[in-house]
Amino acid sequence: MSPARRAPVRPPRTAARVRRRVAPIAAAVVSALLVTACGAGGISGGGGETNFVAGPDGIATVARAERDEAPELSGETVDGGRLDIADYRGEVVVLNVWASWCGPCRAEAKNFEAVHQDTKDQGVRFVGINTRDTSVAAALRFEEEQGVTYPSLNDPSGRLMLRFPKGTLNPQAIPSTLVIDRDGKIAARALQGLSEERLRSMLDPVLAEK
Repeated sequence: MSPARRAPVRPPRTAARVRRRVAPIAAAVVSALLVTACGAGGISGGGGETNFVAGPDGIATVARAERDEAPELSGETVDGGRLDIADYRGEVVVLNVWASWCGPCRAEAKNFEAVHQDTKDQGVRFVGINTRDTSVAAALRFEEEQGVTYPSLNDPSGRLMLRFPKGTLNPQAIPSTLVIDRDGKIAARALQGLSEERLRSMLDPVLAEK
């Protein structure tokens, strides 16, 4: 009888090996969450354990006293600069998640630029988050073609999206738009492309707060 075969000895898992395995899983989750939403318009939910209300127009809002802090959002912009949302505390921020290949993003871009130009002297900052794009060149070409002049954080892997806690007004689609109030808290969210009128309907109530 031949001797029993010994089971191969597996080397112990190192922290680096675990990170290598976890990172692709996290990226896949973000990709599934964001990429499949483009073109479908997204769904804005409320109720349950959340503290926000979804209106019939698909825009979800939160009462001022119940808003959650926006997470730390900073990094390199698509044009090579640096940006930190925290620097805009005391101003209203319109945060738009977009990608160059996304049809609804292309349709809404000029609406965002128009409102940006109209409100930039009223204490409103527009910031984009460019995500899931294959290259910075594609994002820069999109901005040039659509005439977008406000900055966008470069987030190709979607890591910035993972910073938003579950159950809050977190961006769940491409495109998504958030309005952050002067205290750095998330006041409103839309999970679809926006007309100029609907964008203003999100922004104006927050802008009017004192």
